[in-house]
Parts: sequence; C-alpha cells; structure tokens
Amino acid sequence: MRYRFLLLAAVLTFFKSGAQTRSSIVLTGVVSDVTSGSPLPGASVHFSDARIGALADSSGKFTLRNVPLGHHLIEVSHTGYTTIVTHVDVNGSAEKNFSLKPSIVENKGVTVTGVSSATSTRNLPTPVTLMRKTQLLQTASTNIIDALTHQAGISQISTGPAISKPVIRGLGYNRVVVINDGVRQEGQQWGDEHGIEIDEASVTRVEILKGPSSIMYGSDALAGVIHFITNVPAPDGTVKGNVFTGYGTNNGQLGLNANIQGATNGFNWNTYASFKSAGDYQNRFDGKVLNSRFNEKNFGGYVGLNKSWGFTHLIVSSFNQNIGLVEGERDSTTGGFLVNAGLPLERLATRSELHSRRLMIPMQNVQHYKVMSDNSFRLGRSRLKVNLGFQNNLRKEFGNAEDPDENSLFFDLKTGSYNLQWRLPEIIDLETTIGVSGMYQQNKNRGVETIIPEYDLFDAGGFVFVQKVFSKASVSGGIRYDHRRIDAVELKEGADLKFASFQKSFANVSGSAGISYQPASSLTFKANIARGFRSPTLSELASNGAHEGTNRYEYGALALTSEKSLQFDLGAELDYEHISLALSAFHNRINDFIFYRRLESRFGGDSLVNLGGEELQAFEYNQTGARLTGFETSIDIHPHPLDWLHINNTFSVVRGRFFSAIDGSDNLPLMPAARYLGEVKASVKNGFGAARNFYVLLELDKTFDQNNSFSGYNTETDTKGYTLLNTGIGTDIFRRDKAAINIHVAVNNLTNVAYQNHLSRLKYASVNTTTGRQGVFNTGRNLSVKINVPFSYSIRKKTPDTEIN
Repeated sequence: MRYRFLLLAAVLTFFKSGAQTRSSIVLTGVVSDVTSGSPLPGASVHFSDARIGALADSSGKFTLRNVPLGHHLIEVSHTGYTTIVTHVDVNGSAEKNFSLKPSIVENKGVTVTGVSSATSTRNLPTPVTLMRKTQLLQTASTNIIDALTHQAGISQISTGPAISKPVIRGLGYNRVVVINDGVRQEGQQWGDEHGIEIDEASVTRVEILKGPSSIMYGSDALAGVIHFITNVPAPDGTVKGNVFTGYGTNNGQLGLNANIQGATNGFNWNTYASFKSAGDYQNRFDGKVLNSRFNEKNFGGYVGLNKSWGFTHLIVSSFNQNIGLVEGERDSTTGGFLVNAGLPLERLATRSELHSRRLMIPMQNVQHYKVMSDNSFRLGRSRLKVNLGFQNNLRKEFGNAEDPDENSLFFDLKTGSYNLQWRLPEIIDLETTIGVSGMYQQNKNRGVETIIPEYDLFDAGGFVFVQKVFSKASVSGGIRYDHRRIDAVELKEGADLKFASFQKSFANVSGSAGISYQPASSLTFKANIARGFRSPTLSELASNGAHEGTNRYEYGALALTSEKSLQFDLGAELDYEHISLALSAFHNRINDFIFYRRLESRFGGDSLVNLGGEELQAFEYNQTGARLTGFETSIDIHPHPLDWLHINNTFSVVRGRFFSAIDGSDNLPLMPAARYLGEVKASVKNGFGAARNFYVLLELDKTFDQNNSFSGYNTETDTKGYTLLNTGIGTDIFRRDKAAINIHVAVNNLTNVAYQNHLSRLKYASVNTTTGRQGVFNTGRNLSVKINVPFSYSIRKKTPDTEIN
C-alpha cells in the first residue's frame, strides 16, 4: 500500500501541476565573441535548476520561454570558449546578451546540479569531476563505470566486463551513493557481482562529487556521490534525437540506441531504447574467458511541463540485463575452462561454446523498473523541489546446471523514496535550503536459497544547507540528522534456524563546512571538513550463504555499529590560457570501519564450508578504526602557439590503513593502486572540409604495483603493476552547418598486455595448474567503433508572449 500511495502521489503531482496555467516569461538575447563581436551560432544557454535551455540560431540569438520568476544560475557555453556561469534575477520578460571569451583550456566554468541548487564548480569547497556525452563517446569502455575510471581518483571493483562497482578514493559498495536524475539508485549494491542498473547509452552527463556528501543524500555517502543525468529537456520548439551504434572487437560487443525528444510551448518529452550484446572477452593468457558474456535490453523516457511556475516531469525506465558469471575452473591437463565444474556434468568447454553468446549456468538476470516524479514549484520568492520515486529491483541468480530454470537466489527489492527541498528567498547572496528525505524498502527472498533475511527498512532525515557568496569567496556548509530502522524476518530451514528475527536502529548527525577562495580570477583555493556516517547493510549484519560464482561463503555480524568518518580536504586550482593545474589532498578517519576477511579454521588454514558438495572459503565481517590519505593532481597543457595540442596528465594515490594491525597486516582491503594517466591529443576545430572537430589521441595508462594488500588471514595478495597504451581518433561530419554524423574509433590495450587489476574479483579464481597462474586476467586488445547520427528540426509556432511585471 505504501508503494501504491507513492506512485499515485507522483502521478497526481504531475497532472495537478500540469493543470496550472500562467503567462509565459521570455528571456532573449545574443551570444557573441567578446573580441570580434561576431555571433556564436549553436551556443548553449541553460538554466539547470529550471530544466530549460536553448541554442543560439545562425545570428547568435537565443529565446528561452517559460522561465520561472526568481533567482537562477545560468550557464552559457560554446566549444572553444570559456563558459560563463552567472546569477540572474528574473522579474519578467527581458533581454540579456552574453559575450564569450575564446579559450583553449576546457571546462573552466561549469554548473553542478548534484547539490541543493545548481552552482559553479568554483564555488564548491570539495573536488568535482564532470563528464559530458562527448567525453563518454570518446572513451572506449565496456560499461559506464569503466568509462568513469579515466578520471582521477575513480576506480572500479569488477567481475568481468559487464559488472563494475564505482570506487571513489578507495571506498566503494554502499559508501558511494549513485543518483539517477535526482533519485537514489537502489538495487543490491552490497554484492560484489551486482553492478548499477543504469542504461549508459541514455546518459548525457555525469557528475562525481568526491568526499562525504551525506547532507543532501543521507547516510552512506562517505566516499561521495555519482549523479547520472539522462533526461534533459530539448530546447522549446524543437524535436531532436540520435541513432547510435557501437562495436568492440575483443568480445564482439554490439550496442544500439535510439532516442527522440521534443518540446513545444512548455510541454516536453523524451523516449529511448537500447540494446547491448557481448560474447566472451579474451586476453593473451586465458584466451576466451568462458561465460563472461552478457546482454541488455533497456527503454525509458519522460513527459514534462515547464512553465513560469516551475516544472513537473514524470520519468520511467526499464533495465533488463542477463550476465554470465565466470567461475574460472580449469582442466588440470589442458588448462582449458570447464563447464559444470565439480558436478557429474563436468566437461571441457568446446570451441563453439567459447564463441557463443548464449548464457550458461551460473548466470544472473537483473530487472530494474523505476517511476519518479521530479518537480520544482515557485512559491513567491522561494522554491519547493519535490522528488518522489518508486523502484523495483528483481535479481535472479541461476546456479543449478541440472535445472537451469531454477532460481537459486531471487531478490525482490522494492524502494519508495522522497526528497523535499525548500529553497528560501536569497538574502544578500545567502542561499538557504531546508529539506527532508528518506526511503522505505522491502526485500523478499523468492529463490530456493537465501543469503540474507527478508527485511523492511525505514530511513528518514532532515537537513539545513547554506551557501554565502562573497566577491572573492564562497562559504558553504550544513547539518543533517538521519535515523534508519531495520526489521529482519526469521527464517528456518527445516528444524534449523538460518536467520533470527531482529530489529536494529541507527541514528547520527552529519555535517560539513568549507570555503572556496579566489584571490585572483585564475587561482582558487579550497578547504572543507565533513563528518559522515554509514549504517551497516543487511549483508554485513546477517548474511549467511553464498552467491553463485563467488567461491565465498559469507557470515554477517549483528554486533556491527555505524561507521563514522571525519574527512579533511584541501585543494588548489590554477587556470591560465595555456595551462590548467589542479591539486586535491584528503585525509579521512573512519571509526568502526566495516570490512570482510577470511575465517581461519580452528585447525589452522582457511575455514571451508561444504555447500552441495562444493568447498567454499568462509568470510566474515569485522570492524575497527581506519584512516585513508591520498591526493589527486592534474595538469592540462596547451602550448602556445600549438593551440591544437592538448597534453593532459593526472596522478592519483590513496593509502588505507587500520589503526592497528590485524593478523600482521594494517592495510585496508580493496585499495586501488597508484595510477598515472597521460594523454596527448591533437584536435582541429574546423577540420578538413565537411569533417570538423577532428581529434587524434594517444594515452598512457600506468597502474603501479599494489604491495600494500590486506594479507591478514590470506584475504588479499599483492598485485603487479602494468602499463597500457590506448589510442583514438574521431570527427564530426557536417552538413549544412550541422553535425550529421559523429565517428569515434579507439583501441584500448594496444600492445595486448596481459594484466590483473587489484580490484578485479576474477584475480582470485582458481589456479591454472598448467601455467601456475592464479585467477583470470583482464581484457586484452580491443578496437571499438562508435557511430552517432544526431538530428533536429524546429516545430515552433509563432505565439504571442506575455510579459509579467
């Protein structure tokens, strides 16, 4: 009943808001070159908070209709120019012109929406990374998280090419909160082989907020927040879209996507559909990695209304993914991969099976359905944001080769969420936001096996956030209180008690305070202190079982308490015309840090659990104090007069330690190795004839040795470093001054290096007895081709615009 109420509220909010009518407020103007005064056709003018935008026409003129009254942050951008991010007060229809300064260094000024209200990156006291659609297209990757790892400080816990979990500054799992169009993404993110359920082809922009971000999003965001933005309204009076296809040679990964959207007189809509299919990936040591294949079928979109009173959008999405789970068992004679290892059906995989796309046991099917209502209403000089969402995550794992249709595990997770933010009227550049947010969850076990108990979860919190902008500084901070209650259900297997019923409550206060200081237009200093907390997950509290393909049996610990963190951030940014430098350092102290380790047998060695005739290694959750220290640095050089040449270098490192050693090791588990990324890119804006925005790049990806593994109880082993060479080339083909086709070609791991990432779970698969190498290696050489065909046309009908005073 609670979920039906939330769904009904979302639909009623949409239609009730749509029934309101007000006269349209129009903002017009011209975007031009500050030096020559010539117009800049195609320049983007965007109000992030109001979800409206426009593109300048051939004369540089833009028209924004249905602009809400009040205070806004506007972003004006054009390729090859410094982006303007400025505040405007809209009191009625008006004209406002913008002049952009030519720039070589990219992303000097951008807007961030993953906070209480849209703001400039320069005004935030913590580091933020952004990736736009163009960057995602230029990056060769197997999934969206894999693409993000090309940014400093971002890593991934991977289980083959289809399953990646984000890691920010050494922290992952539930310590990273994933947001999709304003709604917190809730699946089974505590599991190693559970990825995120977001269609990557639909993503237009990604914002990564590093450091504790609990004030806006509640508990759990100790590492930070990743905000995926998919539904961005088209400029009013237009219909636009694209058709995309991509192919990767390593595993034959084929991707297809189509999108079409439009807007007229404030009514806007968007729809998309995607398909992805891949066979087994390969590398130099393992050849084809059996059952690393996967496929996806996704669709979604929204309908919305943007008027002078605000906006209301109703968003829906469906994510459906089938993934093979790599076991990695080998034949002792040939070293080839085994099918149905350890069972009477055991045999060596055939060549046709290794080249097939048909999934094998073990495998999993993930379905994620979502409906949400995203709204913003003007209340006098204040603004009320209302976000309601409902998600249903269905995750099935199939592990019985003798009965392939049997649901070994079947999690049915339903989540209703709410987020209400009241932005008070601005007083002397002081912005104040008061809000409440939370969620209700219900998880059911519908499979023949169980690993966690069924439970109900209720989460609620309230916060206050303020930001004061001075002439050369911006000060921001806030405080939040959260309470979470978990009610777990008893389960007996015959006469044996597998899960005892229990009720646990967790509550804590989070807060942050920071400053961004700009003594000069080219220099910015940042400092921030933040306190966050994370309550234990159900798996950490009460797990008792094993996932298919993990080779691990997990035990929870009911005595676990919440993690409490205190993090300090310092940073500096230097921006000149031909060079950009950024440095960010942090120290994070976490009390009661939760981690898992191998169990030791009372007779010595590893503790093993016999499950259906298979010996699985036993792990349990513990907690103790920990600290993480690290930094990221980047330098982007455009040497004059070679303005077409871009030399970008990034380096990131994090060191995690327990307060005191555990079984002789004080190193935290799952810590990424230090990494250097160096890129040399040549880009020509005007290109050659119809080919414009031409680029060619060469990237050096150096991951250093990880010799600080958590060796306690033989939980982890050290990992050797490696160096990968990547290259890419691309261009836009123009027709009638519009991009008619985008082409991107890239080669990852050009020299076909055989390597293992320290955070790859396949590193701990069985030993290949014929070579002596343990585990499965990462992807070898991969050539990818991406072709995108955009289209757009105007549908504007001339209607009178009414001015409001």
